[in-house]
Amino acid sequence: MAESQCQAECAIMSSRVQPILVILGATGTGKSKLGIELARRFRGEIISADSMQVYKGLDIITAKVTKEEQAQAQHHLLDVVDPLREFTVVEFRNRALPIIDRLVKSAKMPIIVGGTNYYIESLIWKVLVDNPNQGDFDSDEESPLKIRRIDGTSNEELHKKLMEVDPEMASRLHPNNRRKVIRSLEIFEQHGTTHSEILRQQRLAGGSALGGPLRHENSIILWLTCNRDVLDRRLDARVDSMLKADLVQELLDFHERYNKDRIQKNESADYSKGIFQSIGFKEFHNYLILPKQERDSETGQKLLKEAIENLKIATRRYARRQHKWVRNRLIRRVDRQILVCCCSAGAARLLAGLYGSGAMGKRGLWESGRNRGCGYERRNAPCKGDEQLCRRHRCESHRSQY
Repeated sequence: MAESQCQAECAIMSSRVQPILVILGATGTGKSKLGIELARRFRGEIISADSMQVYKGLDIITAKVTKEEQAQAQHHLLDVVDPLREFTVVEFRNRALPIIDRLVKSAKMPIIVGGTNYYIESLIWKVLVDNPNQGDFDSDEESPLKIRRIDGTSNEELHKKLMEVDPEMASRLHPNNRRKVIRSLEIFEQHGTTHSEILRQQRLAGGSALGGPLRHENSIILWLTCNRDVLDRRLDARVDSMLKADLVQELLDFHERYNKDRIQKNESADYSKGIFQSIGFKEFHNYLILPKQERDSETGQKLLKEAIENLKIATRRYARRQHKWVRNRLIRRVDRQILVCCCSAGAARLLAGLYGSGAMGKRGLWESGRNRGCGYERRNAPCKGDEQLCRRHRCESHRSQY
């Protein structure tokens, strides 16, 4: 190891203000391996931010790190929740924040790794509104409006009610945007303050319309990116590797244990709760419900082949959604702290380089302000002060095509 890099890494470990490292990106970009590498190099521990890997079981389909990989670095919030129980983003945040605080106090680097971006968002920023239903799926936690059964209330009536209590927010929302109208009404009932006022408070506190200010001043956010065609091939190959690792048997065993009883009672399989939300179950459903003796038949093999192809398609689509989330929630918003865009190969060098150059500051990601980024300078002013650092660590062969 070069002397300058060693000095940079020592600076990280001896820093008075322990940094919080976040690694986000689409599935298949190498987040887990990079997290382990950096945990070993910078005396860190990993906090898994994955809404499916938090559940027990289905290690293959959820792409959990192996036991051997877990032995290389301490992992938290991995494989800890019963697979049939709902686990919300609020629960995740309330479990993860004390772990981060403990690691910081013990001079260890918290490394948040995962593809569930709204989990990550709940840890990075102080969100003034708790929304347990944030994300792609609903939870069983009922809001005040749900308790009062609003199913029979028309969109126009709901919007009129919002206009009465929060005209500013009502003017922004179309009456047919039922979900957002209901959310604004819920916030008013839960907090006694209008949604528009809470958003105003977040901005005044240094945050944005999407959340409050940074929880930890020294936060480094690494966004791993990859050429779309390269990533598609990598994801297809990963599915093939999962199949060789006995993915189908894992799904069959889990289906036998948790879902068969429901189907025998003529109840449809519920793929909107717990770990059953994981990509794989819906795609393999028709094959999983076949009688055992029919799985090797021509029909069974056809269904299996279709399931494998559907799994590959669903995985690629999921990667695109993850990428889109980062662009919409972070890259395209000038009122949010900037992140570093890089490929996994250069991330370790980049992290050491930032410390070696004294780039870490007290007011967020960078001491030089929010103007630095790898190829995304248009969010604010042009890159200043460290143009060579930005360019040097950008992976030109992995320009995003999304």
